[in-house]
Amino acid sequence: MITPEHLEVIGPELAIRWSDQSEDYIPCERLRAWSPSAENTGERDLLGRKYGGTDQKTFPGVTVRGWRTIGGYAIQFDFSDGHNTGLYTYDYLKAICAEAAKG
Repeated sequence: MITPEHLEVIGPELAIRWSDQSEDYIPCERLRAWSPSAENTGERDLLGRKYGGTDQKTFPGVTVRGWRTIGGYAIQFDFSDGHNTGLYTYDYLKAICAEAAKG
């Protein structure tokens, strides 16, 4: 499993160096928009009905203020708008970095 070795906020982006020595850069606003939290995406019951979530897709000016490793599988970010409930698994974080690099 590829794991993040170093994270750093550089201007409006989060830079990540991975254990395979690759690097990714993702805008903090996009990282916030793609938060996998129930606050962002909502929750589904057994019948598939969605509860909660938000329709907000952009978060202008939001930055990353800090983060913490959760177990050996995820990172939880603290955003400048107060959001901090999303757990970004390493695989998910790598995938959204790749998506952000596409433009």
